[in-house]
Amino acid sequence: MSLSFDLSALTRPDLRDLQPYDPHPMPGMIKLDANENPFDFPEEVRSYLWKCFHSESFTRYPDPAAGDLRRELAAYTGVVPENIIAGNGSDELILYLMLAFGTGRRVLIATPTFSMYGIHARIAGARPVEVPRLPNFALDVDRLLEEAAHPAVSLLVICSPNNPTGNAALPGDIEALLAGTRALVVVDEAYIEFGGVSCVPLLKRYPNLVILRTLSKAFGLAGLRVGYLLAGQPVIRELLKVKQPYNLNDFSQMAALAVLKCRESFFSLVERILQNKMVLLEGMNEIPGVEVFPGVTNFLLFRTPLPADTVYRRLVDQGILIRNVSGPGLERCLRVTVGTPEENAIFLAKLKMVMEMAE
Repeated sequence: MSLSFDLSALTRPDLRDLQPYDPHPMPGMIKLDANENPFDFPEEVRSYLWKCFHSESFTRYPDPAAGDLRRELAAYTGVVPENIIAGNGSDELILYLMLAFGTGRRVLIATPTFSMYGIHARIAGARPVEVPRLPNFALDVDRLLEEAAHPAVSLLVICSPNNPTGNAALPGDIEALLAGTRALVVVDEAYIEFGGVSCVPLLKRYPNLVILRTLSKAFGLAGLRVGYLLAGQPVIRELLKVKQPYNLNDFSQMAALAVLKCRESFFSLVERILQNKMVLLEGMNEIPGVEVFPGVTNFLLFRTPLPADTVYRRLVDQGILIRNVSGPGLERCLRVTVGTPEENAIFLAKLKMVMEMAE
């Protein structure tokens, strides 16, 4: 007679209330919810990529070290290849940080911010500790340093420019945190190509600095999942202990290499996105009841007098998909990605309609 199987007895108690990520795909919508690059992939980059593609991309394992890509990333960032790790999106690298340094310890997270920091901390068996930002979404440096003094704190995570608030941290605040804690300070610069001041110049002075970057936003590779991490050699060595050996497939490596070699094309698209953002901002400011927050990213955070879920659902009914980010510190707030001029115009018309429905 076999023993009865009880899966609940085998699951981790600390993960029982963690909900799996469910993106709720909605085909046919104007998609302004994920901060993606809205423009077509440049033809010159596609042409270059097809020339690089070969049959062994299917039959052979990819370069586990992503050597060519890291050398090109070094040329772009000014950081030597040995201080770079490429990953399957920034998400994978966040999880590596939590596994290598966070398990069994505390991870400080400046909130509101990107939700995956806390989720990956929990998956790795770390304890996420939220440190609220100030009312203007600036970092509460004093509170962060106070919390970081706890001996169990191993990581302090800051998104700058921040998602979903859009503001960038002051360079002096980041440096104060680096100088004032023994923990690793992780600065996620996913949106740095759109604005803000990079922390890369601080890497040589602060061995506890780690910088996360992605090619999903400004460089249009969201579908191929390529991120990278910059840090000193001791940190890199520890991360390599938990890194999967073939984590980044051959096609993604080649695509990322092509994007970086043709990066001027994407810088032109970034300028167009920022120009479109100003038009979108002006249009939103003209809609009564809509409060738009200043930011330096490719998205806008805004608040209305209506419940965020009401605005979200009414826009979905009109064929527009944005992100409902309402929560502590973000009450009645939503986030909209800057789209093409046509998409932005439709969004403005539909948002105005939704706001007029409330009257």
